[in-house]
Amino acid sequence: QVQLVESGGGLVQAGGSLSVSCTVSGRTFSGYTMGWFRQAPGKERECVAVINWRGSTKYYADSVKGRFTISRDNAKNTVYLQMNSLRPEDTAVYYCASNTKWAISPTTYGYWGQGTQVTVSS
Repeated sequence: QVQLVESGGGLVQAGGSLSVSCTVSGRTFSGYTMGWFRQAPGKERECVAVINWRGSTKYYADSVKGRFTISRDNAKNTVYLQMNSLRPEDTAVYYCASNTKWAISPTTYGYWGQGTQVTVSS
């Protein structure tokens, strides 16, 4: 059974930093595109960052470009999201997800973690 488990997150003041990670178990990790998504109350789930299986191609939403960094360690079956210069509008539940193809739309991702809350206070 494939499992994605996020960790990290929490409460931070605006301008601060947080890191979240996602560890995959139950299948080979290295061949899959991994994405980070977020969903704020009353809003649709949106893509934050995506990384291809080799880590050579990355996508960032405009809203996080220059502040967030996605990375992965295939030996540890883990994908990371480093979040710097956090803003109150970054407050959301953050999810990791895996895909057999490169994709930005969350609807194409088949496996999801349970989510971790990130709250940025002003």
